[in-house]
Amino acid sequence: MPEPGDTARNRHAAFWSERTLTRLLLGIALTGLVLGLVAWAAGQSDLAYWAWAAGTAPVVLGLAVSIIRALMQGRMGVDAVALLSMSGALALGEMLAGVVVAVMYAGGNVLEEFAVTRAERDLRALVDRAPRSAHQIHDGKVEDISIDAVSIGNMILVNAGEVIPVDGAVASASAMIDESALTGEPIPVTRAIGAVVLSGTVNVGEAFTLRATAAAGDSAYAGVIRMVTAAQTAKAPFIRMADRFALVLLPVTVVVAGAAWVLSGDPVRGLAVLVAATPCPLILAAPVAFIGGVSRAARLGILIKGGGPLEALARVRTVIFDKTGTLTVGGARLVSVETVPGEDADTVLRLAASLDQASHHVVADAIVAAARTKELTLAMPMDVQETQGSGLRGTLSGQVVSVGSYQYVRGTHKPQPWELRVLRRASWRSALSVFVAVDGRIIGALLLGDEIRRAAPRTVQALRSLGLSRIMMLTGDRADAAENIAAALDLDAVLADRSAGEKVEAVATEQALHPTVMIGDGINDAPALAAADVGIAMGARGASASSEAADVVILVDRIDRVADAVQIARRTRAIALQSIVVGLGLSGIAMGFAAIGWLSPVQGALTQEAIDVAVILNALRTLVPGRSRKSRGMSSATFQTLLDDHAILDAALDRLLGIADALDSAGPQDAAMLFQDARKIVQNEITPHELDDEVRLYPRVRSFLPDDHGLAAMSRAHREIHHLARLLDQIASTQVTDDPDPYLIRDAQHVIQSLESLVRIHNAQEEDIYQHAVAGQ
Repeated sequence: MPEPGDTARNRHAAFWSERTLTRLLLGIALTGLVLGLVAWAAGQSDLAYWAWAAGTAPVVLGLAVSIIRALMQGRMGVDAVALLSMSGALALGEMLAGVVVAVMYAGGNVLEEFAVTRAERDLRALVDRAPRSAHQIHDGKVEDISIDAVSIGNMILVNAGEVIPVDGAVASASAMIDESALTGEPIPVTRAIGAVVLSGTVNVGEAFTLRATAAAGDSAYAGVIRMVTAAQTAKAPFIRMADRFALVLLPVTVVVAGAAWVLSGDPVRGLAVLVAATPCPLILAAPVAFIGGVSRAARLGILIKGGGPLEALARVRTVIFDKTGTLTVGGARLVSVETVPGEDADTVLRLAASLDQASHHVVADAIVAAARTKELTLAMPMDVQETQGSGLRGTLSGQVVSVGSYQYVRGTHKPQPWELRVLRRASWRSALSVFVAVDGRIIGALLLGDEIRRAAPRTVQALRSLGLSRIMMLTGDRADAAENIAAALDLDAVLADRSAGEKVEAVATEQALHPTVMIGDGINDAPALAAADVGIAMGARGASASSEAADVVILVDRIDRVADAVQIARRTRAIALQSIVVGLGLSGIAMGFAAIGWLSPVQGALTQEAIDVAVILNALRTLVPGRSRKSRGMSSATFQTLLDDHAILDAALDRLLGIADALDSAGPQDAAMLFQDARKIVQNEITPHELDDEVRLYPRVRSFLPDDHGLAAMSRAHREIHHLARLLDQIASTQVTDDPDPYLIRDAQHVIQSLESLVRIHNAQEEDIYQHAVAGQ
């Protein structure tokens, strides 16, 4: 991994010099205070006077330099009041008050450094563990080389327990990898030969070799370190807003102190006001809270590039998702294997995968991967001929096997009902169909598609519960596939067939209405991520361009971390605001007491220190997750009402099951009538019930539960129920009474039976959750 550059080293050197100076000033102030107290107790008042002055003066000087630097940068430091109070104490001869303020101010800075160090620990750990060398295998020998010398294609040995130095493909039979540093998942995973492993993860199995697929500077871990550096050094606009408070606080404090002096005729009373007004809540609260929030997010695999994006993320009201690789798993995956009656699904998959070993097409790779996952034994094809974009043909064990599109495999044969059924199912599922033929006879088809991520429905539900008013999809994919996904997830809008430039325009349109966050993972998403108020990149498998353009990078391959990021941002901002408002409010009360003479300068300093400690401790709450809300129990009467609703729905489900059974022997006209009856039951009874659950019931039940996880799972079931309802509607719309299709009737039976079973299971699960809510009372 590349060594930090000169800029980073200079920054760290400056950081440590400032830390040393801060601790030195605290030591001087403490020493002056203690020596002065000892001298005063011994009756040496003059010596005590000078000891306290000597403890105060260096802190005043250091603070003056700090304020001058801030003014040169065009900022008014929030600690100007502290400078006035200590300077006033020295001028008025109130040396004890001055040294107490100096100790409290310097001590507050040291306490802030402790809090910041505690908050930054998780981020620094990523940088500290970066490897500096790699074991290269060259001419059969292993030699250690600098990490910068690793090139693409180099063979690298990774010993047990070592951090993987660069991105690469496993060249050994397998490797066991601990990916928790990047993904947050505690369970090690096994990667087979050819699988990609990322730098920064740890080999927890036997030693293995990998072939480097990226130089060190371009590897995943190097990108993480660059983003960590940005996260550590960025300063939030919200924190700069704390500096702007000084423009109001300073004149107000001076006016109140001056009024107290004039009205009382005692300058010491004015000094007491200055001491009590020292604005440590502004100095400490925002930085500690925001760095704590960034650190908390990092422990969940969410890398937020500083306080600025965290502040912006807390304000968003519109969420825009890319589709492929974000809401969906991404890439072609085997959805199902359709076979001609009498054929075996594993045989169809094995033949297709054996032939596809000779192709480098992405679909062929997916088919081969699916066969290897099922541990099927693949044969080596002979005499393979590939027609680019259509399919390939070759010989396997003396048989001529064809794999490809329907037109390629079918040739001039007349379409059969079974084949049309497969094409229809592929259309319903927005899937790609790959047909397989042996010696000219089609024996099956593989359906490949992009599946919705398991956590996507839960993520959408969680974002809505956080108050985000508009959730939409923005994709370059075709409209039909995008609309199916959006309907399954109950999104508010879909914008499909959009180029990278059109995505930017769409983001700008939404930004004009509300603060907007864009989530994506591809290179074509990078401009939109950069244009949004907050860009979130799915960085576990996404393009580095999107990760570099984004403000937030999800290092875990989990879409639900988006909702976690929003929740952390909102809680962090709320805690920072709370600390500032409460801290300044308490300081204002202390100023009032000092103005009427109820607090002396020394007492004012001690009071302010108590406020400082409370502010820092409150800001540190961002490091830990918030408490789950307390639940109150649901009444038994409400529970019984919900059970009665399910009993009514059970009658509809019984009728639906009867229709499925009747389709076994139904003729064309009877089947068409049964289809329409099933359609009415679903449209008029089942779908409205589930929609009412989502819109009206779940918000009520949520107040009785300690968290939303159970209801989020129920919302996922609603999405699947709505999906099956749409399929049934399509089947009823395509039925032709004068040309019966037995496969269509079979599909209808399958959908009706699946819908009936799913709703019954869903109702039972709901009743378990409702019972749990009743038990909470």
